Amino acid sequence: MNKEILDLHKKATVVDAHADALLDLLSPPARPKRYPTPRNIGERSRNGHIDLPRLLEGGVDLELFAVSQPSYATQKQLHRTMQLFDRLYQELEAHGDKLVLLERVEDVHEAEKHGKIAAMLSIEGGEAIEGDLGALRILYRLSLRAMTLTWNNRNQIADPATEHRTKGGLTNFGVELIEEMNKIGIVVDVSHISDTRFFDVIQTTGSPVIASHSNCRALCCHRRNLDDDMINALADNGGVVGITFVARMIDERGRASLLRVLGHLEHVAEVAGVEYVGFGSDFDGIQETPQDLEDVTRMPNLMEGLIRRGYSEGDIFKILGGNFLRVFKSVVG
Repeated sequence: MNKEILDLHKKATVVDAHADALLDLLSPPARPKRYPTPRNIGERSRNGHIDLPRLLEGGVDLELFAVSQPSYATQKQLHRTMQLFDRLYQELEAHGDKLVLLERVEDVHEAEKHGKIAAMLSIEGGEAIEGDLGALRILYRLSLRAMTLTWNNRNQIADPATEHRTKGGLTNFGVELIEEMNKIGIVVDVSHISDTRFFDVIQTTGSPVIASHSNCRALCCHRRNLDDDMINALADNGGVVGITFVARMIDERGRASLLRVLGHLEHVAEVAGVEYVGFGSDFDGIQETPQDLEDVTRMPNLMEGLIRRGYSEGDIFKILGGNFLRVFKSVVG
């Protein structure tokens, strides 16, 4: 890759809207048994996809760190959430020379000035608050700034994309939750939610929403991808689709590559407009990565691919981060 492209990539404010690295950092007994030895996010590793040296090399300015609880005891979701929040706070203390916490969008720009990465706390699965708006408000005070309403299991809020048979909308609590998220400034994330609940969210919310890690069903018929009606509805809401690197959501035959990722991006741009698309890698939450996007150091390949496809510098800067920052500014401040 030539220096001109790398310099342009450094000039952009790059946002990755979803990564699962926090689970990789937990120590026993909090650590899930299926995860390998804990990694140190401050050191370059051959394992996983994200650490601070590789984020800096890949030119990522804002990383959304997902707080998720896969296969964890339902009655202890809030406990697990606090363990993961604590893990990120420990990393912030240990690596304050490289990592800062986002509370307002201005924090990203301040981090850029000092050669640091901004971290945004995002919950993956609204079951984390255990049906309590008070817990949501406390987590906001601890800098929670985005949350998916579901993960892969039904909860008190709504049904996930894995539930095919149910046709209901949001629960009463789900409506109250969205209203509270709008009020205090937490971004509603519709990735993982079922189709019916998606449209219910769009009708309920008073703020732009995001699909942090979702692709296009027209190109890959996966239940977690968005169809064109959903993409248009999200655009009408002023939100953003984060094209994800999950192989089975890129290509039904498993042929995941940078070119196919860019194909999903172009589909959103053609259906709704270039202002409504970005990236949400799902790094450290996936086993197989697309060719030429093997870890976060390969993010400049997105810049090169967009240039080769004829996108203008202004549109590229929107796609790589500006679109997400617009939504975050509107909701978070």
